[in-house]
Amino acid sequence: MDANPSEENLSKSEGYELMGAAFEVYNELGSGYLEEVYQEAMEIELASRKIPFLSKPRLQIQFKGQPLRKYYDADLLVYSTIMVEMKAVRALAQNTRRNF
Repeated sequence: MDANPSEENLSKSEGYELMGAAFEVYNELGSGYLEEVYQEAMEIELASRKIPFLSKPRLQIQFKGQPLRKYYDADLLVYSTIMVEMKAVRALAQNTRRNF
């Protein structure tokens, strides 16, 4: 699947804007809170940056064109295309750190 170069750049730009909002939330709150606290703060930050999002959307899942009975409940849907799952942990496990 080849992406249109302008769509790819738009996706990168949106991703950077989303990451900037997430870093701002972390820089302001630090660590130690429950996911719900970060979720609410992220919603405030996204709104202040005029980044479009849906909170707790229920998303239909399809398998081979067939809708499944199960849904996916995401924490945030940003720019109508980026699913965000909030995670709050004390520290990243060693194998998780390698993914960053």
